[in-house]
Amino acid sequence: MTTILPPPSKRQKLATSILASNQVPPPQAPPSALQRIQFRDADTSAPQGPVVSLSLANLSPKNLSLLLNSLLGHTNPDDRLPYRFYDPLNNGVGEFDQERIVRAYVDGLTNTETVLEVPCRAEAVFRVKAVTRCSASISGHGESILATAFSPATSSRLATGSGDNTARIWDCETGTPLHTLKGHTGWVLAVAWSPEGDVLATGGMDNTLRLWDPVKGEAIGGALKGHTKWITSICWEPFHLQQEGRPRLVTASRDFTLRIWDTVGATTDLALTGHKGSVSCVRWGGTGQGVIYSASHDRTVKIWDAQKGTLLSTLSSHAHWVNHLALSTDHVLRTGYFDHKGSKAVPSSLAEKRQRAKERYASAAAGAGGLERLVTASDDCTMYLWTPSTSTKPLARMIGHQKQVNHVTFSPDGATIASAGFDNHVKLWNAKDGAYLTTLRGHVGAVYQCAFSPDSRLLVSASKDTTLKAWDVKSGKLAENLPGHKDEVFAVDWSPDGDRVGSGGQDKAVRIWRH
Repeated sequence: MTTILPPPSKRQKLATSILASNQVPPPQAPPSALQRIQFRDADTSAPQGPVVSLSLANLSPKNLSLLLNSLLGHTNPDDRLPYRFYDPLNNGVGEFDQERIVRAYVDGLTNTETVLEVPCRAEAVFRVKAVTRCSASISGHGESILATAFSPATSSRLATGSGDNTARIWDCETGTPLHTLKGHTGWVLAVAWSPEGDVLATGGMDNTLRLWDPVKGEAIGGALKGHTKWITSICWEPFHLQQEGRPRLVTASRDFTLRIWDTVGATTDLALTGHKGSVSCVRWGGTGQGVIYSASHDRTVKIWDAQKGTLLSTLSSHAHWVNHLALSTDHVLRTGYFDHKGSKAVPSSLAEKRQRAKERYASAAAGAGGLERLVTASDDCTMYLWTPSTSTKPLARMIGHQKQVNHVTFSPDGATIASAGFDNHVKLWNAKDGAYLTTLRGHVGAVYQCAFSPDSRLLVSASKDTTLKAWDVKSGKLAENLPGHKDEVFAVDWSPDGDRVGSGGQDKAVRIWRH
């Protein structure tokens, strides 16, 4: 039965007639005056080229990008980089707006002698298209899907962990199950690919860690035992720090401890004890010889020396459980020597691979002066931004969520932080100083996870309301609504080459999304 709209009320008719009678004035042309501009790097504040004078009519971001490329000597069209510009009238917070600059000139806030310092940042040369359709819905798991992760080498391999005590590897090209990894006797809560993509680690409620060969779908050795309660999080050692032939990983558990494992010898290298509550999340940073960051329900974040296993410092500002943490270098640590081309452009020798991974890490950390930044999310509805290598005091306290913050992540370029909360909102923050940018509204249920595209221009979020939503990070607007799941969506991941998004949840089906 078709819904028939009621006729307009008197008030609506009156408002329509007033609107029709008022003539809309034609838009005013911007003044012909010149404005002096100095481009500065948004991260380091270093000047980019000399001071230049530009007509107010030509201050569009497109024109600024062409001008900056020519100032920096990128005359060859193939060498030109896309740039993003920020608001010079608001200390670089918010997007550059030509109308705002013209209005400031007309109002007398600026003049032809004022030098506007315009913060800028080079964006990814490649562009990821927003996912628009479900290319495959694959059933196979017998219970809810709790974790998803794409291989760093290719978007055609997705791993999932489930409440049916198995992990599975899926072929995303054909939309079919590839391997079922049986061995766990409890829910599989965490899956993690090695930076080379040649080993998959899984951990769960049976207190064991298991390693798998993703090509053959077979277990590598037996279960690695040591934890006395669930394994909640797994993280591999960064590729550029690994000893040759001896990759390691770290696991976090509800038994209050972390364990560093030698994956070749299948033994515990070190047990890190000190937390007084369940350890909810762990990350292995690339600073120096490697540091481990752990978040716990004892309201603290602890930083450990990965070689000696000693406690370096404790960050204690949260007033409730710390649910999640993320590093500004997470993307490059996860992908090692693979860039957005995946396995198509891989160095041949091990030394070259290590060098590539080291260069990618240095490039990712360069935005914050070579320092790794850390963001933590908590049940106290707040987040904190830290630079742990220089201070145990937070850089910023990020408030705005009305309920618990469940998940937090940095964009691959390290410029933006996204947080997902139980208040149905995703919020975006400036990763440099923790300043609030915008709220992404659209979900009508708790948001469990979010993931950036590898070019940092898009974000996908997974929610209790059964949908995924793809957002445009720059404008804060909804790019695509992705319905399809029949129940809550617990886990989502965007492949490192930007080609696919994988999601799973309570409806037991894996869905692959593409443009």
